[in-house]
Amino acid sequence: MNDMISKNKSFVLFFVAIGILAIFSCKKLLPSDSDAFNKDAGFKQTTYRPILGRTTLMGDNFNIESSSLPLTFKIVAMRNGDGQTSPELLKPFPVLVWKKAYDGSEKSIQEIENKRTTEQHSLFEVGEHSGEFIMWAEAKSNIVKALPDSGYVFDVEVSNNGGRKYFNNLVLQPQRELPYEPNRINPLTGANTGGTITPSTIAGIFGEKSGQPLSAGDVTILFNKTGEGNSLSFKFLDTLLKPIDPAKFKLTNWTKLVHGFNMKMTPTSVKYDVAYPIPLVQIPTPYTNAAGSRARVAFSYDRIGFGGFRVEANLGLDFAIFEKGDWEIVIWFNKDNPKFTND
Repeated sequence: MNDMISKNKSFVLFFVAIGILAIFSCKKLLPSDSDAFNKDAGFKQTTYRPILGRTTLMGDNFNIESSSLPLTFKIVAMRNGDGQTSPELLKPFPVLVWKKAYDGSEKSIQEIENKRTTEQHSLFEVGEHSGEFIMWAEAKSNIVKALPDSGYVFDVEVSNNGGRKYFNNLVLQPQRELPYEPNRINPLTGANTGGTITPSTIAGIFGEKSGQPLSAGDVTILFNKTGEGNSLSFKFLDTLLKPIDPAKFKLTNWTKLVHGFNMKMTPTSVKYDVAYPIPLVQIPTPYTNAAGSRARVAFSYDRIGFGGFRVEANLGLDFAIFEKGDWEIVIWFNKDNPKFTND
């Protein structure tokens, strides 16, 4: 009797073992979560138009659906509109990249430059695992085709352990350089459209002759590149294009106006040594707007108005400069000169 019970137990254990082996064998045959590649994954847009001369990251552009990470992205078959290979976008170029984070607290140009280094990159790349496209600032219209040219066509291979998919005929149509903003430059031709750039804000500035408040349209902003160095100057001009002493804007915090160094003030201008681009990166700092997308400068002074009341005058400009050089921003009072004297 005991022998029979023992034999039955042996049979039960044998079939249990077979069942366990079968379960594990089936699991091995099934794809794991890490192997999942959803064929519905894809790019959110198919045409990209970065502006040349500035580093542009084109992110949040791929729907992974339920695909498992990491995905691997690779640009293949970069070609121009005629189907010819485009070596200008394939061969490596020296580009400037950040190796440490910039935060706006740096005390010298050298401290800033110590956070950057030069690496070899293709001028147009895709993040290996992010799928984000990047056009480096070193891509210029004398190297890369720009609108109105039809640009480039390229394919992207996306893969993981579960499979791969090719996304064909994505379009890259770079726009010509816009070296500063705001601007009145036609992005197709690079020519000036003839429009006027005005201050971002103006308040409390009264005309010397009219006695009336000046508006943004009474002031013209000009951007001039005078050399290939690393400086930024501010100049003020009256209606006759004669210099206004910047010291008259006596409430301006000149030492914190821009993230610049070695400030030099003369009766005709204020000059700083700076690192380009301005802003250096798109993060909020004491020198930018709230989004960090533009540098923000504010010039101010006060005087005694009618009735003995103090009047504070302010003029502000949000701007960006992407092209390295010796730049000057000219602020021209084109209709009436600002009144600095008391009433």
